[in-house]
Amino acid sequence: MTTVDSINRKFMKPRAANHVPLSPLSFIKRTAAVYGNKPATTYNGKTRTWSEVYTRCCLFASAIKKSGVERGEVITVLAFNTPEMVELQFAVAMAGCVLNTINTRLDTDTIAGIIAHAEPAVIVVDAELTAQLELALTEINTSEKQLIVIPCPDHEVSRHQFPKEVLYDDFLESGDPDDSWSLPESEWEAYGLNYTSGTGGTPKGVVIHHRGAYLMALGTVPAWGVPQHPVYLYTVPMFHCNGWGHAWLNALVAGSIICIKKISAKIIFDAISKYRVTHFGGAPVVLGLLINAPEIDQKTFEHSVQVMTAGAPPPPAVLEKVEQLGMEVMQVYGLTETFGHIMHCAWDTEWNNLDFVEQATIKARQGVQFTHTEETEVLGLADNQPVPHDGKTQGEIVVRSNTLMKGYHKDEAATEAVFEGGKFFRTGDIAVRHPDGYIEIKDRLKDVIISGGENISSVEVENVLYRLPGVECAAVIAKPSEKWGEVPVAVIELKTDTEYSETDILDHCRRSLAGFKTPKEVIFREIPKTATGKVQKFVLRQELNP
Repeated sequence: MTTVDSINRKFMKPRAANHVPLSPLSFIKRTAAVYGNKPATTYNGKTRTWSEVYTRCCLFASAIKKSGVERGEVITVLAFNTPEMVELQFAVAMAGCVLNTINTRLDTDTIAGIIAHAEPAVIVVDAELTAQLELALTEINTSEKQLIVIPCPDHEVSRHQFPKEVLYDDFLESGDPDDSWSLPESEWEAYGLNYTSGTGGTPKGVVIHHRGAYLMALGTVPAWGVPQHPVYLYTVPMFHCNGWGHAWLNALVAGSIICIKKISAKIIFDAISKYRVTHFGGAPVVLGLLINAPEIDQKTFEHSVQVMTAGAPPPPAVLEKVEQLGMEVMQVYGLTETFGHIMHCAWDTEWNNLDFVEQATIKARQGVQFTHTEETEVLGLADNQPVPHDGKTQGEIVVRSNTLMKGYHKDEAATEAVFEGGKFFRTGDIAVRHPDGYIEIKDRLKDVIISGGENISSVEVENVLYRLPGVECAAVIAKPSEKWGEVPVAVIELKTDTEYSETDILDHCRRSLAGFKTPKEVIFREIPKTATGKVQKFVLRQELNP
């Protein structure tokens, strides 16, 4: 009798014909062949087709190999969201190399530290950032790197400090148009080296792989309802989680990518109107930019505009105001270590009957796992067991997914710590699970305030603060207390021409919060943030609790 086991034993080894390594490189190759005449990138009035973009990627990969760079070596990029940045999301991997994009808004010391840690063979830099790069390289005594410069009309390229400097398009011309590239031998090979945003201190180097990159793009399509040939506005910095994988996504569905180098509310509104943008992503800080823009810059849209937002949980009031502009928001959750989004607030049509405020409250939840995420769970802080679905009991979010990093570059101890036990990746995010199974983040593990034995969610207090008109940004941190152990302190950044006293803030909080959750002090000041709009609470803690 034939059994499944006997069949499995007979066909134990896959063949080249039925087992191809998964990689986003397959997306761009197919789209160039099938939809080569479709627009791929548009920037400053110039549009390139997918065929043209693919050819440029191939030339870059060929030129890299001809320059002597070996497979597995790192190529660092310090650049803005220009078409070259889209190309590099594929071209570096075509050469068998590892893409390392650096946050353009970091200080010189941090940029120098990342370059020293990543040890790139080549650096690609926007001409606007060459002075910043020069300082960083001088700091680590590295000036002999091969440098590829993306030209900028408003900035001259300084050549005297970089003896191995070449312009991006000149570098492409050194590539062989007949040269070929191949998929990696293993889909587990490194695709990118992404450094965390530094919300908790020194950035860590996250190594991502081809398999996860492929599945990230594939899983986003059904979750976000992405059709063929969307028009996508790239407001997410591509140095952050590979721009949430949306370059790979657009290669998959032959989308048209609208590139903008710098963002403002007016630029975003104008681009959506001019190009009939259907999709874009942005952290809550971008949503805040739109809803707080002068009325003269704001526009509402009759065509569908889908917005993906991620980062710190956006207050329901912000989501409500964005949708009043005619944009439909999907809240997602993820980390650099998870290639970006792994959970989303999958919408139930039954919620359409709820009023707008109730809908916005639900949309602020992180929700359920994407199709490419195998399992998300909330484990109790004391017993490490799944928490009840009561919307109250807090635990830590843990994940199993094919879109999890290989590990932290040169940091085995940190890698083992987050993969403790091997079954799950520990996120460090505190959440509850509602009766419908949807997960809602309450705080970062390190940001929970324990006052008199009671756990206080800083996010809960912050959401109350955001209800006050004129609050631009709010952060709640712990302050040591002899009596209570620690107490909450509110740090508030007000909009221009807005005035509140400490008494105003505390009276507002008392109307919505229990006494022990009400801040014991209010500080008005600018709040430090990362380039993607995440509040750096560790900086506030260091400054306010030296």
